Amino acid sequence: MDITIGIQHTARDISIETDETPEAVTKKVTEAIASGDLLSLTDSKGRTVLIPAAKIGFVDLGPASGRRVGFGNPA
Repeated sequence: MDITIGIQHTARDISIETDETPEAVTKKVTEAIASGDLLSLTDSKGRTVLIPAAKIGFVDLGPASGRRVGFGNPA
């Protein structure tokens, strides 16, 4: 699953690809915002990203996009 997180007062978004379910990510985001703690997400390569919940502008959850190879038409 692809996750895009917008940070307040920052021009660039954070993009993460993770193996977690949308329900698990939604629960983590909701709990972090409610408590004011750090949002901790682990990407598909095992790296952990920590984001201050108070600075989150938006969270966009979407299906994982397949890697396109070559110049042909998308399948």
